[in-house]
Amino acid sequence: MSARELKFQHAERAPSCVMVIFGAGGDLTKRKLIPAIYHLAQEKLLSEKFAIVGFDHADLDTETYRRRFDAEIKEFLGDEYDQQRWDNLVGRFYYAQGDFKDPAAYARLGELLSKVDMEQHTEGRYLFYLATPPSFFGEIATQLGNTGLTKEDEAHWRRIIIEKPFGLALASARTLNKLFHDAFNEDQIYRIDHYLGKETVPNILAYRFTNSTVEPIWNRRYVDHVQITVAESLGVEDRAVYYEEAGALRDMVPNHLLALLSVIAMEPANSFEADAIRDEQTKVLRAIQPILPEQVLTEAVRGQ
Repeated sequence: MSARELKFQHAERAPSCVMVIFGAGGDLTKRKLIPAIYHLAQEKLLSEKFAIVGFDHADLDTETYRRRFDAEIKEFLGDEYDQQRWDNLVGRFYYAQGDFKDPAAYARLGELLSKVDMEQHTEGRYLFYLATPPSFFGEIATQLGNTGLTKEDEAHWRRIIIEKPFGLALASARTLNKLFHDAFNEDQIYRIDHYLGKETVPNILAYRFTNSTVEPIWNRRYVDHVQITVAESLGVEDRAVYYEEAGALRDMVPNHLLALLSVIAMEPANSFEADAIRDEQTKVLRAIQPILPEQVLTEAVRGQ
């Protein structure tokens, strides 16, 4: 059984909610987010009371936004595309046009969310997903907080998801954390790395921790060294604006590759709960010897 099948076998159906995607016209949304949501619907893990609101600067309306995905989605779903299932999902798409820095756009977003709640019975639960360049993260969090869209109670939760890279360095990461904490409680904030969702990664955990032959020798006494290879078939494509800002090294090494390293080198957690696994990953990261600027030439090799 694959990691995906194993994951879905024990997964619970998601509660009713609206997923608001900032950067709804970008590469991440069409290549990763919408196909992932489609697969959840395919496995009957989405609530029937679910909707997507796309937020972006392009001058579109809801019908145009739906037609755009109709035209593009087959490329990313391939043989798994089913017309009836897709029609049921895309009929729950909405679009909000606006600038990420414009307070009036967030007021319009709030009005649209109230409309979606009434039409799709999503019960005031909102999941904000930031599929934008990192420079907009703090601005969006602040604007959501100012508009009151981050306030929650027992019946109406609010969550925000940020993909790495998170800040440019330690100082900017701390500044960004403060902006998020001004608008959200810590348990509302999810900082994720989508590489940890790749099928090979949970397979590593299953292979190691459920294998009585492998687990006893998965340590420094028997392992000489580890190489992590990230072989991408996709080029920069239309993501030049993002790479000019973040840089390829920052995009890959401080988040994706260190996240994979922490999974490979972690000690067994006392459970497969998220917090327990995170604690063990954190121990790995704290154990890595920092490289001082003057040591880079002797402790690291960089190629292009």
